[in-house]
Amino acid sequence: MSVSAIGSQAALAVQQLKNLRSQFDDLQRQLSTGQKSATYAGLGTSSGITVGLNAQLSALSGYDTSIDMVSTRISLMSNALTSMTQVQNTVQSAIDQANSASDGSGPGVAQQTAQSSLGQLLDLLNTQSGGRYLFSGSATDQPSVDTLDHILNGNGAQAGLTQLISERTQADLGPPTRVGRLTVASAANAVTVTEDAGPFGLKLASVTSNLTNVATNGPSGSPASMSVDFSGGNPNPGDSITVRFNLPDGTSENVTLTATTNSPPGTNQFTIGSTPGATATNFQTALNGAIGTLAATSLTAASAVVASNDFFNADANNPPQRVNGPPFDTATGMVPGTSSNTVIWYTGEAGAGSARDTVKAQIDPSLTISYGARANEAAIRNLVQNVATLAAVQISSTNPNAAGLSAALNQRLTSNLNSTSGQTITDIESDLASAQNAASNAKTRHQQTSATLNDYLQQITGISNEEVGTELLTLQTRMQASMQTTAMLFQTSLVNYLK
Repeated sequence: MSVSAIGSQAALAVQQLKNLRSQFDDLQRQLSTGQKSATYAGLGTSSGITVGLNAQLSALSGYDTSIDMVSTRISLMSNALTSMTQVQNTVQSAIDQANSASDGSGPGVAQQTAQSSLGQLLDLLNTQSGGRYLFSGSATDQPSVDTLDHILNGNGAQAGLTQLISERTQADLGPPTRVGRLTVASAANAVTVTEDAGPFGLKLASVTSNLTNVATNGPSGSPASMSVDFSGGNPNPGDSITVRFNLPDGTSENVTLTATTNSPPGTNQFTIGSTPGATATNFQTALNGAIGTLAATSLTAASAVVASNDFFNADANNPPQRVNGPPFDTATGMVPGTSSNTVIWYTGEAGAGSARDTVKAQIDPSLTISYGARANEAAIRNLVQNVATLAAVQISSTNPNAAGLSAALNQRLTSNLNSTSGQTITDIESDLASAQNAASNAKTRHQQTSATLNDYLQQITGISNEEVGTELLTLQTRMQASMQTTAMLFQTSLVNYLK
């Protein structure tokens, strides 16, 4: 063998040793990382498949992150809605206690409960998650509602609910000479009742009479009027007449007066006089008194409900309607308020369309869920509006009509709070629950898909520890043999060939 051949063999042995060492290092890397290759190129023809699988897994992970975020927000919204229902129950309980209280403290306690409950409702409607207001529609960077003090008492030049109720009550009660915006007059033996033109006050609906010898006419005309004529003679004791009035909130109330020989007469009675003219005068006095009581109770309550509806059925795009005054007691119409003179209670996004569609999230390549909400949705607005009405109406314990006013107001608020004719809070909860279920189901599908993709990816990029371990042992043996051979070649001397 030539010297050059020996040198070539030694160089080849060294290169082979380097290759074996490189293979050994790569097998050790595989064993520590569990991956066949540190680069896509090392996977050969499977590299394209691997890139696609990783892209799908990354997308699924992104959707799951979105689902977790959405689920947190929906849970907070659902908890808030549940708390709103509890607040409603608390207020209803306070109303029931006020109706049954015999010491006159009921209205005051109910109002205090309503004020604290209104504060709770407004706090719930301003619930946030990650700096986002959850009941502001698409305007997630804006609070949903104004403060309790501003809503009830106003904010500087901006009028609050209490002021709007006061203005509407003045308009409906009218001046002292026309209580309920009615003119009750007598001429000869007849008593006439005429309503005011315009939207305010009591409106004549019907007259029902069994008064003997007495003629009734109307109501008819515009503005409507009616008459009760005693020219035919006096009625008999026990005869009665019922006048039905329509109130501004759409309800109706009856005033029934019964003829009696007692003087003075009892409540809702009129004394039969010695002449038809005297009887007509007594009837006019009794009717004025009954209308005054009706105005101080049911009409005042109805005015508060209507004013509250005007205040809350509004937003930045549609400011509330207000009585065109002052003076308010002789006003003849309504005018739109403005954001500069009236508090806008709802401060979130006030667009048209579904509240749910104001906030959306894509939770799957082909699935988007809607989970927005607005504080002025019908069900929420109805609750806030009626609680705020109870909180705003002042009923003094010294008011002789306090019990009647409280009962009339509570009857209306109870009916409104328990109404199921429109949207309910349960409806909103159901919508959100459906969105959350869709998100949860999507995440379950993603987990199943991810598991399948990861298994497939592991088959391509993963290793078997047992196989790699065996290869390492085999390679180690080869490396030892190679190193011994290389060492022998480097120990060969020229003198070995010169003997």
